[in-house]
Amino acid sequence: MDTPAFEELGSENTLPGINEGEIIVIRSTRRKKNISAYRQGGRIVVSIPARMSKADERAMVPEMVAKIRAQEAAITMSEEALASRIDELLTQLVPEISLRPASVVWRGMRERWGSCTGVDRSIRISDRLKGAPDYALDYVLFHEAIHLEYFDHGAEFKELLARFPKAEIASAYLDGYEAAETALAAPEALKKLLAKG
Repeated sequence: MDTPAFEELGSENTLPGINEGEIIVIRSTRRKKNISAYRQGGRIVVSIPARMSKADERAMVPEMVAKIRAQEAAITMSEEALASRIDELLTQLVPEISLRPASVVWRGMRERWGSCTGVDRSIRISDRLKGAPDYALDYVLFHEAIHLEYFDHGAEFKELLARFPKAEIASAYLDGYEAAETALAAPEALKKLLAKG
């Protein structure tokens, strides 16, 4: 069975326009000519033939990354649409909350699904949710919007969050995503080995 080599683009070989650690390149002896790219675990994985030259890799990987990002942009809600969706969710599920966010933005966040700053009423949503099912994105938007009124996860917050109709399935999706992301991350030993090579 062929075991592909994993190469995480690091600071010394980061390609232009690509954040460190965001891209994983897999060199596979099974691949002869084709290149593929897909999103997995919050990263973009590009699979290339093992014999591809470094020059060809540096030319092709950014093209494949751009293709994935273009596909995601086509299905991603705009930041204005995110704000509108929050307004709809609050109006429908918790009309007693009159505060609305001053801004809602996508952010590259790996540790959280979203965050809310009450002082300036800003909400940030993890870009890992781009392309997620509507109910999962709505759940995170609703969760963060409740923080405009309740800054902690106390009883009042939990009571309002429980009004979200698909809370259980949304929470399961997010937990499953994180579990898969953890399981699919390259082991530390493999990363160290690649760094030496």
